Amino acid sequence: MSRPANSSSLLALRDQIRHIEQPARHGVLPFGVAALDDALPGGGLALGAMHEITGAGGDEEDGAAAAGFAAGILARLNPHPPAATAAGPPSPAMRERVTKAAAVPHTLSRIAGEGAGGRSPTAGEGPVLWCLRRPDLYGPGLLAHGLDPARLVLVRARRDEEILWAVEEGLRAGPASGLAAVVGEVGHLPMVAGRRLQLAAERSGITALILRRWRSADEAATERDQPSAALTRWRVAALPSTDIADEPGIGRPRWRVALLRVRGGEPGSWDVEVADATGHVSLSAELADRSAAPAGVGAEPPNTSEKWRRTG
Repeated sequence: MSRPANSSSLLALRDQIRHIEQPARHGVLPFGVAALDDALPGGGLALGAMHEITGAGGDEEDGAAAAGFAAGILARLNPHPPAATAAGPPSPAMRERVTKAAAVPHTLSRIAGEGAGGRSPTAGEGPVLWCLRRPDLYGPGLLAHGLDPARLVLVRARRDEEILWAVEEGLRAGPASGLAAVVGEVGHLPMVAGRRLQLAAERSGITALILRRWRSADEAATERDQPSAALTRWRVAALPSTDIADEPGIGRPRWRVALLRVRGGEPGSWDVEVADATGHVSLSAELADRSAAPAGVGAEPPNTSEKWRRTG
C-alpha cells in the first residue's frame, strides 16, 4: 500500500502546475485604448511572452498589416531588466551573427533616412532581432509606425525551422543581449516549437512576436485554425481610410484588429486608426463609444494595399 503524499509535496506540485499554466509575469505594455486594454489580463500586452499575429485575405501572404501592427508594438518596447533569469546562453553561432549584424550599418536605416529625427518620450530602445525568409521589410513604413529601422538586426533563413531556431536562440540570449524583442516570420508553427518559444520568452523576459505568413491558400487553410501555444493570437486587416475634413483625397488609414485568442482575457474585434509615429493606435471616432464586437463577427474587410513591405 502506497503512503499518502506529503502535503508539502502536493503544494510544490500545485505551484509547478500553476507556473506552467500561467506565464511568468514581466509586466504589460498598454495599447492606450481602453477597449483593447480591458480585454487583456493585466491591462495590456503581456511582456516576456509569445504573441501570434496574422493578416487577413491576401495579406495572409504579404503580412503587411501584421508587420505594421507589430512595428507599433516594437516601437514602444525596451530591453528587459538584466536581473531576469535567461533560459540559457545563446549558441556561439548566434552570438557571432548578432555581433556582426550590429556592427554593420543597416540598409533599412539608410532607406528611412537614418531613423527618426525627433523621438517620442515613450519611444522604445534596444535592438530588435527580426528573423525572416524574404527581405521585404520597408524602412519608411516601419518608421511611420514609430519603429526606427536602425534598431533592427535582421536574420534571413530559407526554412521555417531555421527561423524558429533563430528566434529561440534570440530569446535564450536573455537580458544580457540587450534585445528588446524577437520577431519571427513563419508559415508552419508546430505546437512543440511554439511551447519552446513561449517557455523561453517567459524565462528570459524578452517578448516574442510571431508573424504568420502563409505561401498559399492551401497552407493558410491548413494552418489558420491549428492550436497555438501563444499567449495571444491577433488578426489585423486593412480597412478603407476615413475622410479628413477639408483635406480632399487624404484619409486616415485604419485596421480591423481582432483578438482571436487570449489566455485569461476576452476576445474581441475593434476598428482602429493605424499606429502613428509614436507606435500608438487609436479607436476610430465612430466606434469610440461602442462595445467591442466578438472576434470573427462581420464581413471580411477589403484587401487594401499598405506601405510596410515592397510587393509585386
